[in-house]
Amino acid sequence: MSIDPIDAEAALVTDAVDRLLATCDPATVPEQEFLEAQFDAGLAWVHFPMGWGGLDVSPKLQKLVVERIAAAGGPIGGARNPIGYGMCAPAVLTHGTDAQRALLRPLFSNEHIWCQLFSEPGAGSDVASLAMRAERDGDEWVVNGQKVWTTLAHISRYGLLIARTDPDVTKHRGITAFIVDMESDGVEVRPLRQMTGEAEFNEVYFTDVRIPDELRLDAEGQGWGVSITTLMNERVSIGGGTPPRGSGPIGQLVDLWKKQGSDDPVARDRVTALWIQAEVNRLTNLRAAANRRSGTPGPEGSVAKLAMAELNKAIYSTAMDLLGAEGMTYGSYDLVRPRHALFTDDLHKNFLRARANSLEGGTSEVLRNILGERVLGLPGDVRVDKDLPWREVPRS
Repeated sequence: MSIDPIDAEAALVTDAVDRLLATCDPATVPEQEFLEAQFDAGLAWVHFPMGWGGLDVSPKLQKLVVERIAAAGGPIGGARNPIGYGMCAPAVLTHGTDAQRALLRPLFSNEHIWCQLFSEPGAGSDVASLAMRAERDGDEWVVNGQKVWTTLAHISRYGLLIARTDPDVTKHRGITAFIVDMESDGVEVRPLRQMTGEAEFNEVYFTDVRIPDELRLDAEGQGWGVSITTLMNERVSIGGGTPPRGSGPIGQLVDLWKKQGSDDPVARDRVTALWIQAEVNRLTNLRAAANRRSGTPGPEGSVAKLAMAELNKAIYSTAMDLLGAEGMTYGSYDLVRPRHALFTDDLHKNFLRARANSLEGGTSEVLRNILGERVLGLPGDVRVDKDLPWREVPRS
């Protein structure tokens, strides 16, 4: 009788979790020490290779790890380092050297918070048009330019950076990726205050910042491939979660509706329809996770992220409608520099913060283009700069 590979993998993961909890009691072991032990046990990202925080099994089994550790009172480290966990780690694993992959352990333990340095004032939706320059100087690269909308840059130790290293080839080919120490001389982080009063986003200025060539990620000129790995994982990370049924934003809306005690059939239908959409998205994400292995995810991340962004806005807009006049109030707009980027119990803040969901990680319009062209096979947008050297492309 043959053994189902998934059952065998689940048994392997379960045994690894049991051994971790037996040797590291989360009630007594400090969080960083516990997360280091979790990484060493191959339970950081179970679909990663052995030795780099994984067990080389199906990524859907990560949910088993999270549930078992949470039930034992253990930490969920990704909440403090979402960019590092969901976006930078897969890119470093896929494109990095062994020396660079050694950074995965302190990333997972939250000793090092990471950020992603892609967008620029003139290169948001069209990331490949970026203008930040990196010029080689012996065994170093000298970087000058500006990045914007960089989540958690103010507390990050490392960043995943893409810069233009060859302006004489087409825009996608002249890009190189780097790991940058955010404490380097010449790196300046300034807050971008949001309408919530918080400043989890930042603009980052680089003035003659020197990056050792050993921190170049993949070959020179291969930065677009690194970007694709990062962006696809970003969309899965932002929109591809599989929380318990009825939890998260939709759970907050249902709780509010019950608390209001409204018998309005229109309100009840709106809440019900949104609950159904949330459950469809959750089940779609579960199916995508079951089919996904390590490396660069497919278009399912764009589907999930697009659906999540539009759904969250609809959920919290409905919540404000249910609150009536109370929905027009807000507690404080004082500047706050958060140490994480998550939804809270504050419905008003979540309503304002949800506006960013359709911008961060790729705008909803860009994701629709991706799905139309790459999934449905529809004709692409007219691209007059496709074959032009970057230097010759008009810029505003």
